[in-house]
Amino acid sequence: MKHASLICVMAFATVLQGCGGTADTSDLQQYVNDLQKRPRGRIEPIPVFKPYEYFSYSAAGLRSPFELPVVVDESLKSAGPDSDVRPDLDRPKEHLEQYPLAELAMKGTMSGSDGILWALVRDGDGGTVRVREGSYMGQNHGRIINISENRMNLIEIVPNGLGGWVERPKTIALDGIGGED
Repeated sequence: MKHASLICVMAFATVLQGCGGTADTSDLQQYVNDLQKRPRGRIEPIPVFKPYEYFSYSAAGLRSPFELPVVVDESLKSAGPDSDVRPDLDRPKEHLEQYPLAELAMKGTMSGSDGILWALVRDGDGGTVRVREGSYMGQNHGRIINISENRMNLIEIVPNGLGGWVERPKTIALDGIGGED
């Protein structure tokens, strides 16, 4: 134990002797003096920020800018509030009617043993739902009128702006094909 402490003391003394050498540091001292003689820099004041202006988004009830615009046919405008087209509001809602059509995607088709062609539709939550002709989907009372291998045709019932309703055709293409209108 005595030898270990003696070795530690000798190593410490050697390290201290190396630090206290008589090396010439005049060039370093001259550099520090030159730096201290230079004029001091000026720190810019903190910039003044404008206060945050609150913005109220008031277009929440309007058409989403990410959906295709609907072209209104002039013949539809002549259909007043006395049109025979009306959605069936007493009918129980189907699962896909809680999602806008923009959130729904056709993922494929399958045929049952009875020969009925079913479409596979991904809902807004990522699940897959099987639908056939006559099923409803979308928030505008959309009823599927035709299913083919690569697309579904729907008829939506939307307000015409005059207190009545009009039918609007929509097509949902198989995901990856494109061509929704």
